[in-house]
Amino acid sequence: MSGALLTVSGLAKHYGEGAKTVRIIDDIGFSIGRGEVVGLVGESGSGKTTIARAMLRLIEPTSGSVRFDGQELTKLSPSALRRLRPRMQYVFQDPYASLSPRMTVGEILTEGLRIQGIGPEAERARRALDALEQVEMPADAIGRYPHEFSGGQRQRIGIARALALRPDLLVADEPVSALDVSIQAQVINLLRGLQRRLGLSMLFISHDLAVVEYLCDRVIVLYLGRVMEIAASEALYAAPAHPYTRALLAAVPHPDPAQRGKRVLLHGDVPSVAAPPSGCVFRTRCPQALAACAETVPVLREFAPGRWKACLRDDLG
Repeated sequence: MSGALLTVSGLAKHYGEGAKTVRIIDDIGFSIGRGEVVGLVGESGSGKTTIARAMLRLIEPTSGSVRFDGQELTKLSPSALRRLRPRMQYVFQDPYASLSPRMTVGEILTEGLRIQGIGPEAERARRALDALEQVEMPADAIGRYPHEFSGGQRQRIGIARALALRPDLLVADEPVSALDVSIQAQVINLLRGLQRRLGLSMLFISHDLAVVEYLCDRVIVLYLGRVMEIAASEALYAAPAHPYTRALLAAVPHPDPAQRGKRVLLHGDVPSVAAPPSGCVFRTRCPQALAACAETVPVLREFAPGRWKACLRDDLG
């Protein structure tokens, strides 16, 4: 890994105005290195998918900077952004809804190439077959329709669609959450092998911390639209620094519970993003909250080399 392929800073997505503003994500910052897999974790509703879509301008961010290989994505014209799209591809969560039932697999895999004007028809067909081979699907799948395949096979087709454009960055948005447990491991191992073989950078979105630990080099922990902690995977799982990260990891089943430490109980429900707590958004559920947490929004700061947290307490981490 050498240098950052993608750098996000101050990214926000808000809806409404004035007192009715709903801040779905706010002041998001992180980077993804070349050939690096970064995990984005958090509970449902924390804003993971919004970050990914705003980052790639599948939805327009309210504010912030997103630099991809030196280019500021938020400033690009629609035509310039379109030319850059092949290098940034998305694998969607639902393999049933993300593939058109009216198109053959071949049409699905070559659609992006055709839209981008990449190659003659024969070249597009060859790249489609290459992509199928990469995801370990038979060549005769090319003329069949999505309904003829299982969920796991459909997700492989979705991955192949992304690979046909030969991207530098792959955003995998909970790519196995809709699959049977027995199939999940196969798809995760496929992604891991592809990433290593092709040198892909990847943002891997998940609520499954065990999968993230297996696949990712670094981890971003998100709560109610804000980043709580960023660290290398090994460091974060060995010694989580933020109270929220500790609670998440303590809840993960482990063959030897002593290896994960004592369970941390979080009280209450996740607040509504429409009415977040003042100060630190996690304070209403934090077992170690200070009085100051109600008044001050903690800034994400580097407290050790390569380790970041948004917490007012200096005695943690």
